[in-house]
Parts: sequence; C-alpha cells; structure tokens
Amino acid sequence: MNPLLSAAAPERPIHASTRPGGPASRFSRQSAMAVLVCWLLVVFDGYDLIVYGTVQSSLVNDTGWGLTKATAGTVGSMAFVGMMLGAIFAGRMSDTWGRRRTILGCAIVFSVFTILCSFAPNAIVFGSLRLLAGIGLGGLVPSANALVAELVPAKWRSTVATLMMSGVPIGGSIAALAAIPLIPAFGWPVMFLVAVVALLVVIPLGLRFLPETLAPARQGKEPGPVLERERAGFGSLLRAPFLGMSLLYAIATLVTLFAWYGLGTWLPNLMQLAGYNLGSALTFALALNLGAVAGSVITAWAGTRFGPIPTAIAAAAVAAGALVVLVTGPPVAVVYLMLVLAGVGTHGTQCLIIAAVASHYPAYLRGTALGWALGVGRIGAVAAPQVGGLLLAAGLGVNSNFLAFAGAAGIAAVLLGAIGMKIKSTTRISLGASNV
Repeated sequence: MNPLLSAAAPERPIHASTRPGGPASRFSRQSAMAVLVCWLLVVFDGYDLIVYGTVQSSLVNDTGWGLTKATAGTVGSMAFVGMMLGAIFAGRMSDTWGRRRTILGCAIVFSVFTILCSFAPNAIVFGSLRLLAGIGLGGLVPSANALVAELVPAKWRSTVATLMMSGVPIGGSIAALAAIPLIPAFGWPVMFLVAVVALLVVIPLGLRFLPETLAPARQGKEPGPVLERERAGFGSLLRAPFLGMSLLYAIATLVTLFAWYGLGTWLPNLMQLAGYNLGSALTFALALNLGAVAGSVITAWAGTRFGPIPTAIAAAAVAAGALVVLVTGPPVAVVYLMLVLAGVGTHGTQCLIIAAVASHYPAYLRGTALGWALGVGRIGAVAAPQVGGLLLAAGLGVNSNFLAFAGAAGIAAVLLGAIGMKIKSTTRISLGASNV
C-alpha cells in the first residue's frame, strides 16, 4: 500500500492506512508543496551537473593550480564519487530513518560544502569539497523521488516522477545562463555561491512543508508482513525475485548517466576545442539542457501513454543517433538540433528509468531500490569525466567523446529492451498462473 501524506504537521509520520478511504487517491495542497520543495532541490542536482563544466576552463587556465585536461577530469569526477556514495546510503537511510530527515540532512551537507568550494585554495581542497558536497547531493534524488512516489496517487506516479526530474536540466540551464555574464565579471568562484539560495531559502521551505514518512524497519505498527520489513535493504534487491531486474536497472542507469554527465561535464570544453569561444560553447550547453527540459515533458506524456520502458528505449536510441550525427561535422544549426535531441534522449531516458524503478518495487524497498540504481549508476557519472579527459589527452579528438557517449546511449537502449522483455515474460507467467 502506498501512503499518501496528508496536510498534518510536517514532523508527524503518516500512513495511508490511517486515512479514511484507503489507498491514496487525492493530491493535497500539503503534498503539492512538498513535491515543489523536492523539485527545487533536484534543480540543484542539475545546476551542479553543469557548473563544473562552466568553470573548468577557468580552473585550468586562471587558477595556477597546474590542472591539465586529464587532471581536470579527475577533479570533475570527485563530485560524482560523492554522489555515488550519497545515493547508495541515503536511499537506504530514507527507508530506515524517514524521507524528511534524510532529504534535509543531504541538502544541508550539499549547500555548505558547495559554498566552501568558492574559497578553495588549491585543486586538492577543491576536489575534496566537491566530494563532500556530492555526498549530500547524491542522497537528494533517490530520497526525494521516494517521498514523491508516496505523496502522489499511483496513476500519476510515473508522470510526476518524470516531470520532477525536469529540475535537473532546468538547473543545468540556469548554470549555463548564469555563467555567461558572471564568470567574465566576477570569476569562477561566484558560480558556487549560488548554493546560498538552497541554504537560506529552499531548506527552510523543506522544514515547513516536507512531511515525514514512517521508517518501516523501526515502526512496530508498520502495515504489511513483518518478514518484508525485516528484509528491507540491499540484500532484498540482490536475491529472488528482484535480482535480475535490480542488476539490469542499475547497469542501464550507469550507461545512461555516463552519457548524460559526460556531456554535461565536457560539452563546453569540447565546443571550445572545436573552435568556438566560451560564450558560444556555453550556448551549446544551454541547448543540451533545454532539450532535456523538453525531454522531461515529452517523456512524461509518452511514458504515461506507452509505458516508461518502451519510451525509454526510444529516447536512448534518439540520443545515440543524435550524438553520432555530431561526429559528421554538420552545420551549426544541425549541431544545435542534435544537442537538443541528445538532451531529450539522455535525460529523458534517466527520468523514465527512475519512474520505472519507483513503480516496480514495493513501498518498503522503494527508497533502497532508487538508491541502488542511482548509486551504481553514479559509477558512470564518475567514469565519464575521466574517460572524456583521457580520450582528449590521448589525442583522439573531440569526436572520440561524442562516440563514447553515443555508444553508452546505445547500450542503454539494449539493456532497457532486456528489461521490457523480462517484464512481459513475468506478466505472461502471472496471467497464466491466475488462469489455472
């Protein structure tokens, strides 16, 4: 049973079973405000994706830190290492301690350490602060998605989960737009001071509007079998009946995030290497993120109409095709179009995977499953900046990056096809058993 959190005081844990009428069927004002707060926090995930890409050239050329393309990729990966750790453990903690505490704790950690990045004296301190900020940031997305899945009526869960993830490219668009005037005027540190908004505005809103869910493993009156509550955790994901799907979802997330975060980290630099100035290079990053915003809306509709997995297969294929076209050296107008399609495809695929995971697992495992998929998936986010930098350092050129990201999107389409076939097979078996 999926709980609907009512408009009670934020600190009170609530169950749908305590509400007259049974399962969640309405969407209260309190729930809408809580979803909005979660969306605003997801915006900072997207901002963080692009912000390093916007300052990377400045860090290499203006700081005197001795960074090269390869070492800049390593520094860029540090935040994603933190996000991987945060996603894995925060998902589990949100199922154990409750969503609200986990979300707010992660938001505070992210905000404080991102602000401190502005004052980093060298690359080692900067990378360490990015790692710590990433831990908080990585915990936000699975925890926020798990909470939203409980606030939203089941029939709208996939749509709202996909639309909420529009915050990622919107945040990225804000970073790209802000960088164009701010970096020349004030230097790279100002880009990290934006986290002050999260600390002083969004977190207080979270304290006011985010409700708390019961922690299944700690509540004696949790509805459902005691065995389920005792088995809630990563062990449950990695044994029957969840093992196969857990692995497929995790690897599909890994390759999708490799393509999405690789583009987000390296695109401005790649376009500069291709001969564009910084302002033009940032507009290409903006095109990628605006495409991802459009992709959130398009895939939300298509996911509801055709199902999240079939739509995700199509989105991943579109991304792979668009990135391959970039290798051919098309005219500038076509480059913009292909980057928009790449944004639609890569980010849209990830939104749909999250929606599919949130709907596939039972409530007592939802946060853990999202944390598992996004945590393992962050390996792709960690690897992408490294691989991009190593390919450039090896002299393989800009196109090697686009081919690597296109290949990852193509692999995602294949893995999602395997997930779709497994779901159909399971459905046929279930229907056959019900007819016996």
